[in-house]
Amino acid sequence: MSITEIENEIVEEFSLFDDWMAKYEYLIDIGKSLPLIDAKYKTEDYLIKGCQSQVWLQADFKEGKIVYTADSDAIITKGIISLLVRVMSGHSPEEIMKADLSFIDRIGLKENLSPTRANGLVSMIKQMKLFALALSGKTE
Repeated sequence: MSITEIENEIVEEFSLFDDWMAKYEYLIDIGKSLPLIDAKYKTEDYLIKGCQSQVWLQADFKEGKIVYTADSDAIITKGIISLLVRVMSGHSPEEIMKADLSFIDRIGLKENLSPTRANGLVSMIKQMKLFALALSGKTE
């Protein structure tokens, strides 16, 4: 499934909810399904700078694709990072670097976050794309 197809799927899921309280609850539920990151990655080295809450992100390069794992100590932030992992994990570095992530605006996520969470969202995306850039020249 392409990044765009996954984004469209997420937009469809969020369109089922009428108000942002229901969307927040859904975001929290999504966060609960995030696969656990290995405890060895819950260190300062894997913390995303610019997030108010703690967010750890790790990337593996497998068969030409990047596989992300992540976690957060805040429930809404955990939902946000799990959406980003869902969209970008399992794709090539080139696909990740080119992804416009329009689903964020299409579901109204950024405008319904506090300024600090919105900054954190930008930092998460930036870090995921930096991993993709760092792994883009890598061959297995």
